[in-house]
Amino acid sequence: MISFLDLKKINDQYSEELLRACQEVIKSGWYIQGKQCDFFEKEFADYCETKYAIGVANGLDALILIFNAYIEMGVLSDGDEVIVPANTFIASVLSISKNRLKPVFVEPSSDYLINTKNIEKHITKKTKAILVVHLYGQVCNMDAINSLAIRYNLKVIEDAAQSHGALYKNKKCGGLADAGAFSFYPGKNLGALGDAGMVTTNDIVLAQTIRKLSNYGQSEKYKNEFKGVNSRLDEIQAAMLRVKLKYLDKEIERRREIAQFYLSNITNKEIELPILNSNEAHVWHLFVVRTKKREELIEYLRKNEVNTLVHYPIPPHKQEAYKEFSNLSFPFTERIHDELVSLPISPVLSKEEVNLIVKAINEWM
Repeated sequence: MISFLDLKKINDQYSEELLRACQEVIKSGWYIQGKQCDFFEKEFADYCETKYAIGVANGLDALILIFNAYIEMGVLSDGDEVIVPANTFIASVLSISKNRLKPVFVEPSSDYLINTKNIEKHITKKTKAILVVHLYGQVCNMDAINSLAIRYNLKVIEDAAQSHGALYKNKKCGGLADAGAFSFYPGKNLGALGDAGMVTTNDIVLAQTIRKLSNYGQSEKYKNEFKGVNSRLDEIQAAMLRVKLKYLDKEIERRREIAQFYLSNITNKEIELPILNSNEAHVWHLFVVRTKKREELIEYLRKNEVNTLVHYPIPPHKQEAYKEFSNLSFPFTERIHDELVSLPISPVLSKEEVNLIVKAINEWM
């Protein structure tokens, strides 16, 4: 059976380095806010070409802390509106509502990214920010979004949880707007061996505020400036991520090779392939296809030794947690959530496995 994502095989490639890094942390006797976190923050900021990077506990916290910091800085306040794509993972929306802000949903384009043509008509006097989501590993149209932000004096936050290393006009995501939020959940392109996250920004005030908020609201022990939280990147995960960051670009290239093979060789008319706007702008965290017969395809592939996944079968506005939005209608979002299925695109897939996947899909029906 071909795994959707074989994390053991991915991490086995670097097991000796990971073990050495882990042992170094254990022997150091310092497990929170030590040199491994400092080093990784600097290395990841350099990788994203930003001035600052702040390690936090996970990707959701990264988003929550960005909005929380803007509230503490007086940029946002209760009830302000934040534009967000309707077809995102629930974490994007949670980060808004957890800060007592109001999510305003916008339909995506056919590439599954927020439709920039629809953003402006949703902007009101209460709109204060746009949360863009570089979904599946493809970067949004940042020129159009940043242009709107300048015109209406809005903050732009990147949900880059799926797009580590993606480029937009030769600039890395995470440095394309006011702030970026990354998840290092084990299944991400850059995955920890547990939960971890990061905020990137070029704004020193925002960076300092987030660092305080993530550490109980303090920069000096027992002197609390804010009502903060405990959300810190621990030394073990920072050490693991430092090892894996060195190999991220190589793994992205393998993902691109597999994606290109899929795009060139999947010919089944029942399958709608994803739209590639720019090869450098996509890091293929997920390779998502559409079919009106999703359950049939999933079962057929399973019988042919291929595991698939369905990412986000229920859009946020249809979740029980957001029943206040259940009367809203987003036809395209609702349709694609019923039709999308993710194919394996792990960097450790062999050529034989990729060929088998394509063969099985083309022979379906």
